[in-house]
Amino acid sequence: MPTGELTVPETANLKVCELHIHADCAAFSCADCRSSHLDGTLEQDTFHHHWREGNLASAARCEVCRRSCGSSDVLAGMRCEWCGITSHAACYLSVPPECTLGRLRSMLLHPACIRLDSRNFSKMHCYRITESCSHDLDNSDDVDSSAAVSKDGQTAAPESGKQLLKVFDGDDAVKRSYFRLVSICRATRNEEVVEAALRTFYLPDEPQDFELHEIGGLQRLHSDDILNRNGGPDNRGSLKDGGDAWLLRAKPRDAEVVKVYAGWPRPGEAFVRVSVSKSSTAASVLTEVLSQLDRQEEDVSGFSLLEVCMSSKQVQRQTLTPQEKILDKLQEIRKLSLRQMNQTRFYVVENRNRAVQVNLLIGGLPPLLTKEEYAQLIQEHLTIKSHLVTISHFYPSQGAVALQISCFSEAERIYMLAKDTSVNSKSLTSLVIPEIVHNKLGEDVCPLLVFVNPKSGGLKGRELLYSFRKLLNPHQVFDISNGGPLAGLHTFREVPRFRVLVCGGDGTVGWVLGVLEAVRHKLVCREPPIGIVPLGTGNDLARILRWGPGYSGEDPHHILVSVDEADEVLMDRWTILLDAQDMSEDGKDNGFLEPPKIVQMNNYFGLGIDAELSLDFHLAREDEPDKFTSRFHNKGVYLKVGLQKISYTRSLHKELQLQVDTQNIPLPNIEGLIFLNIPSWGSGADLWGSEVDGRFGKPSIDDGLLEVVGVTGVVHMGQVQSGLRSGIRIAQGNYIRLTVSKPIPVQVDGEPWIQPPGHIIISAAGPKVRMLRKSKQKQKKSSAGAKDGRSESPSSRDGGH
Repeated sequence: MPTGELTVPETANLKVCELHIHADCAAFSCADCRSSHLDGTLEQDTFHHHWREGNLASAARCEVCRRSCGSSDVLAGMRCEWCGITSHAACYLSVPPECTLGRLRSMLLHPACIRLDSRNFSKMHCYRITESCSHDLDNSDDVDSSAAVSKDGQTAAPESGKQLLKVFDGDDAVKRSYFRLVSICRATRNEEVVEAALRTFYLPDEPQDFELHEIGGLQRLHSDDILNRNGGPDNRGSLKDGGDAWLLRAKPRDAEVVKVYAGWPRPGEAFVRVSVSKSSTAASVLTEVLSQLDRQEEDVSGFSLLEVCMSSKQVQRQTLTPQEKILDKLQEIRKLSLRQMNQTRFYVVENRNRAVQVNLLIGGLPPLLTKEEYAQLIQEHLTIKSHLVTISHFYPSQGAVALQISCFSEAERIYMLAKDTSVNSKSLTSLVIPEIVHNKLGEDVCPLLVFVNPKSGGLKGRELLYSFRKLLNPHQVFDISNGGPLAGLHTFREVPRFRVLVCGGDGTVGWVLGVLEAVRHKLVCREPPIGIVPLGTGNDLARILRWGPGYSGEDPHHILVSVDEADEVLMDRWTILLDAQDMSEDGKDNGFLEPPKIVQMNNYFGLGIDAELSLDFHLAREDEPDKFTSRFHNKGVYLKVGLQKISYTRSLHKELQLQVDTQNIPLPNIEGLIFLNIPSWGSGADLWGSEVDGRFGKPSIDDGLLEVVGVTGVVHMGQVQSGLRSGIRIAQGNYIRLTVSKPIPVQVDGEPWIQPPGHIIISAAGPKVRMLRKSKQKQKKSSAGAKDGRSESPSSRDGGH
């Protein structure tokens, strides 16, 4: 690969298994990614290390000899992409082949437990990756980007004494006009030109096995020819009329050695070498391969030879017929593209007549329909073939259905069509869903379902999304902006025991809890405990569960270990019934008459001044969302809108009537009324206060009670934020009834709106939810490790692909 600045391409490889590559090399990379699932073709009963060479941390030690095996200067050493152990290139074959998956084993979805019939679905589809990527990445580098083209689109002039040749690596490149520019001296022997062309295409082959053909002519360069700009080889023709475009061809071969990989794990090298001649067929190669793999007694008809093209975009498979000539096949691939030949592997696989089953989750449908109505809607808009497609699950509250499809081409058609379809002016979403074989999960395994909001915390959410895909199985990590929480919960619906990690703000946590409540009856594990990585502005729930005030770049591996060691606690949730019943003519004219609305509350519910500040902030963020990418800026905007309301006066006690546990409670002269479920409000402030009061009990997140607190204005709120004062304690109770006489700003867990006049009722929302609270011991260890700057986790190493 060329030297120079290392760029990070936006490809599925980087976002899943940490492939770092020069932009100029991306089109030539081979997708030797770790296998995250079984696809019905390559099966395995045991699980082996996935070794990858190079870029180990300087402190890395060999698992075999315990000596240093890292280097900051060159590609050195081997590392397992699953468990993270490292070894010298000369030692790694001595490591026991079976991989234990390392420290995160108990929370990782084992690849052997996941089935996904992917065929021509790309990695972007299989791993639900929606971030913007360069669609032309694989092809953009066919034209040399090293100053070959000037600003006006003309080919740049070559250096003095040199000339530029356009070189194509096969018929496919000629057809698409994709070439590489080779800079050579004006008098260069053919062997040197071929060597330069091979270097340009990063092909590690011998120059004597290749030759150059002139495009558009019959001219061919021989090894002793000299290419001269002022005349053809040996002056036998002119290059003036397009003679600087050449096709790099492999010379026909009478025999060669082919590597054939086993479609099942085996100790030692993953492949065997087979000599093939003009008479060799796929059947004869299979016989030789099975003999070398000590399976010669088995019937060769029970196996197939599989051609697998592992490009950086997707993996394509083709089964060879028994009579197919191997040398002819190799020549056919090389004629099409030499680069493709370098990305092609042959596998021996066992024949299995396994039925095709592709699972798609279609979202964006109208909510609260019956299964029959959803089937009719799907048929109407997607024209499905009913004998190939069935609705396996439907989620009326979410407006989504899961389709089970028994034909690849039909699944691919529905997947692409759904993305371009709208129902009731709302675009549909379409996701490929893997199948978790839950009975294969170990008894000690409690897999972690990860939701990440990439829009939270600036770019930190996106970085965490990439990191967790690399550390865990990417099939258990979900971008919540693509299909919402339902995609992950549906995937884990039959897993008997699992935990959830939500990376986002309090609003994201509430979203996940809300969907979980709506679909819990369809889950085998109905109450999975939930941990938090705080990426929002306030992060009040994360604070009281000890996950901190906000994510500030902690090692993702350490975060996962903390989740594994966290304690389970219970937390109350509340249902708020918003029943707008203004029957006056004024109310009707202003559009206040609405049906009752139900909202779930986890943290707090506010009316008055705090909700108005939240609403102003919300409107400012909607106007310029690109500016709201950091907690510091967000808090600055909160401060600004607060100062604008410092002289705000509203006699809230005249507009509200409060009833707590059937008792009428008189309100003092306040500007804001807040109902607390957790002892943290407004980015960590203790609004209730710590003073002992005989009238009220000590607040707790699982006591079944809400704390009712008042604030007198913006100044009072600022004093609470500063820790100088607490709020005005009003009541505690588990059933709240409010009567609102005028339109008023309200907010639930930071989500604000204007509430019309009417009644508001707050009551407990069924069973308590199970949350994960970071253990105190782990919290101390993390703090100490951060101060010392020590890190031993795989994600903190310098290694890439």
